Amino acid sequence: MKSFWMKTLWKKPASLLKRCLKWRNKMDDERQKLKNKYHVIIVGTGAAGLFCALALDPKLSILLVTKKGIKDCNSYLAQGGMCVLRNLDDFNDFMADTLKAGHYENREESVRTMILRSRDILQKLLDYHVDFDRDGQDLSYTREGGHGKRRIVHCKDETGKAIVEKLVDQVLERKNIQVLENTEMVDLMIKDEACYGVCLDLHQGGGSNKGIQPVFADSTILATGGIGGLYENSTNFPHIKGDALGILRNYQVKTDHLNYIQFHPTTLFVEEKDGRRRLMTEALRGEGAYLLDSHGDRFTDELKPRDIVTGAIRQLMEKENSNHVYLSMAHLDANRVKDRFPYIYAMCQERGYDLTKDPIPIVPAQHYHMGGIDVDQKSRTSIDHLYAVGECACNGVHGKNRLASNSLLESMVFAQIIAEDIGPGDRESWISQDLSWPLERDWADFREKNQRGLKEAIEKNQLEK
Repeated sequence: MKSFWMKTLWKKPASLLKRCLKWRNKMDDERQKLKNKYHVIIVGTGAAGLFCALALDPKLSILLVTKKGIKDCNSYLAQGGMCVLRNLDDFNDFMADTLKAGHYENREESVRTMILRSRDILQKLLDYHVDFDRDGQDLSYTREGGHGKRRIVHCKDETGKAIVEKLVDQVLERKNIQVLENTEMVDLMIKDEACYGVCLDLHQGGGSNKGIQPVFADSTILATGGIGGLYENSTNFPHIKGDALGILRNYQVKTDHLNYIQFHPTTLFVEEKDGRRRLMTEALRGEGAYLLDSHGDRFTDELKPRDIVTGAIRQLMEKENSNHVYLSMAHLDANRVKDRFPYIYAMCQERGYDLTKDPIPIVPAQHYHMGGIDVDQKSRTSIDHLYAVGECACNGVHGKNRLASNSLLESMVFAQIIAEDIGPGDRESWISQDLSWPLERDWADFREKNQRGLKEAIEKNQLEK
C-alpha cells in the first residue's frame, strides 16, 4: 500500500512533487554548505524571523536557523488574525485598547510605532500573496476580546499558518538566504559586550563537542519565540522553551518583566498525545460565542481582555470545584460557524464535539510571554550587534497583558525595523580578527543549567512582583 505522502503527492500536480523534492534536496545540502561567517544570522523561523530575512538587503548573506522544521513555530499556530489600523480615525481607539489591555504598563512609543506601520506590513503580506478573507472586494475584519471595534484581518481560523506558509515560499526563493533546520543554538559568542555569532549543535542533543560549530556574523537576530515548553499546559510547541533567554542569563544581558506571562482563557480541555493544549481562538467569542458554567448560564463578559476572562474562568472553576468551563456557539448560524472556523470545527469533530451544537469544554493554558530580552525602539539588545524580536523580546508594546491579535503585527513591524537598522549589504565587516572560538564545555550540562536558571528567574520574578 502506498504511504500517505505517496498517495497525496500522486494526486497533486507534477509541479508540487518537483517542489517537494527540491526542498528535501535543498535541506540535505545545507549542512555541507554551512559557512564560517555570514552577514546576518537569524535564529527562529516564526513570523518575526522569516519576515526579517525577507526585509533585509538581498546583498546580505543570511543564515536562518530553526530548532525543528521551518514551520514548527508558534506563529504557525496563530488562529485569530492580525490587527491593523483601518484608518487614521481609529488610531486613538487602537492605542487606547492596547494600553488598557496592557494595564498601562506599555511603552507608548512602541505601541505608536506598531500601529502606524501596520498598513505597510499588511501591504507587504498582500504582496507576498497572503490570502486574507474578504467581504466582496474589501478585506474582512473581525473583533476579539479587548477591541472596541473590528480591526483584525484573518484567513479563516488559520491566519498564522497562511502567513507563515507564504513567507516560507518567499524565503525559499531567495538565493542569499540559507535555511538550516533541526539545528539548535546552544550558545551565543559574546565577548566585551559584543556578539560575534552563535554556536550551533548540528546533531542536536549530544553532550560532547561533536557536532557543535561556531558560526560568525556581523549581526545576530534572536527570534526564538516564547517559553511555553517550560509549562505542562501550554498552547506552544513543546520544543519552544525560551532558549535564548536561558543562554543570555550567562552574559548579564538586560531582560524585562520576566513575570509577565499570559494565559489564554480558552483552550480545548482534551488530553493530547503531544501535551500541547489546542487553542480555541478569541475570534470565536468575537463572533458571538458564549462562555457557560455547568448549568449552561453565562458568567462573564466574553469580550474583556484575556487576563480578565481567564480570571473569571478560574474563579468559577474554584467555585464549582471543576477543572473546566464551556464555550458554546449553538445559538449562532451553523453554516456561518463552519465557514468562518473550518479548522476548529474539524478539530472539535475529531475529538467528538460538534462546534455548532455542543458545549465545548475549555480551560485556560499558558499562551504568551510579554516579558523577555529588553530591547530599544530598533530592537537592539544591551549587547552590540545583537537584536531580539518577536515573543522572545520585550519592546513594551504589550505591557502587562497582550491585546488579542497584536503579536503577529508587532513581530513583523519590529522585524522590518531591524532590517532598516542593519542597512545596506555593502558595508565592511566589523569582525576583523581571526575567526575561531573555544568550544571546551559540557554542553548537556550547560543546556540543563540554562533551562533550570530561566525557570528559577521566572518564578523569582513572579514571587517578587
